[in-house]
Amino acid sequence: MKHELKEPFTKDKLKQLKAGDTVLLTGTIYAARDAAHRKLIELIDAGEPLPLPIENQIIYYMGPTPARPGHPIGSAGPTTSYRMDDFTPALLKLGLSGMIGKGPRNEAVKESAKEEGAVYFAAIGGAAALIAQSSKQSEVVAFAEMGTEAIRSLYVEEMPLIVANDAAGGDVFQR
Repeated sequence: MKHELKEPFTKDKLKQLKAGDTVLLTGTIYAARDAAHRKLIELIDAGEPLPLPIENQIIYYMGPTPARPGHPIGSAGPTTSYRMDDFTPALLKLGLSGMIGKGPRNEAVKESAKEEGAVYFAAIGGAAALIAQSSKQSEVVAFAEMGTEAIRSLYVEEMPLIVANDAAGGDVFQR
């Protein structure tokens, strides 16, 4: 089934999605890779505030390339999601509603996502230039000193995705 999903990315909206559905996502999402996730967990463990909202948000596992003149971002392809698996359950407990990446997730992440009502979307690997066309704005919001590992706010329009793991535990990789 095809869906157009616009923010806010509430769990009520996401629970309607099923593994294998296609989605055109529009709204503000956050891009972060493993080094940024490690820093977020350090902040959580220290009881410090996070530099971005987590509840009802989607994190895209992506490291951008430099933007060409007149564009908000360079290539914007997904990175392998299992690199974030150790960090993901803690963010899901804080209300993260979705994640975007490539490849399957481990059982702990899938179970945590099911318990929390979150969804994992797969972006098409190898289509970084196409996905970048969906990005209309990009701004570093945390950890600027980390370069491509910094956390970015991205405004995307009709970003093409596939529901890989739905909120009920459906898994497109196990079909």
